[in-house]
Amino acid sequence: MNDRPQITVVFAITADGKISDAHGSPGRFGSPADRAHLEKQVAQADAVLMGAGTLRSEGLAMPVLSPELIQGRVDQGKPPQPTQIICSASGAINPGYGFFRQAVPRWLLTTEAGSRQWLDRWSASGDSEDPSPHSKAANGFDRILLGPLGDRDFQWPEILAQLAQEGIQQLAVLGGGNLVGSLLSMRAIDHLWLTVCPLLVGGAAAPTPMDGVGLPLHGAQWLNLVSAEAQGQEVFLHYQRRDTEP
Repeated sequence: MNDRPQITVVFAITADGKISDAHGSPGRFGSPADRAHLEKQVAQADAVLMGAGTLRSEGLAMPVLSPELIQGRVDQGKPPQPTQIICSASGAINPGYGFFRQAVPRWLLTTEAGSRQWLDRWSASGDSEDPSPHSKAANGFDRILLGPLGDRDFQWPEILAQLAQEGIQQLAVLGGGNLVGSLLSMRAIDHLWLTVCPLLVGGAAAPTPMDGVGLPLHGAQWLNLVSAEAQGQEVFLHYQRRDTEP
């Protein structure tokens, strides 16, 4: 067994490299072709990881809806839907999100304090049992995973090792920028899919696919371009991690 899952990061970005505007508006500027592409990447994953900020922006997970993709998962011996993992150290998540009514398995990655915060919120919401089908969750999540914290962030090597032990071999990461930036800092991004969309938003405060501290230029993570395809007004780029400089 590998010591961590293979990680695929998927983003739609503006032509100036933003995933939203400075106000944190939902990043719904991709075309139907981009959504179909995202669904395909989700369908290939054992689990989908996203930060609480991304959930707050969208309110929903990205499920697999295509009958063909669902059947493809079943044919491979997988459940119809990948596990949706929400990362929130604080546990400050709104129980009213539509996410909690979707027919998907849900895990929460948090801390001990965050777990208490979430359980208090769920209890106060008045939902005594999970309303979505195919879920056995009594508190909105099927599992609550407690992740170790460092000085400023989760200890991702330990967490990824734990996910691998849970049988997660393919992990799709859908944001946000701080979460992906943490994975970049440990050079754990194996594949990067970017859909470049034809709009500009600008703004120094507008989030990018990878925020956080970042890497120095002399220590940048280099990539191999696997494919580049133009569809309509969008460009679909697929990069793979390389371990040596060009």
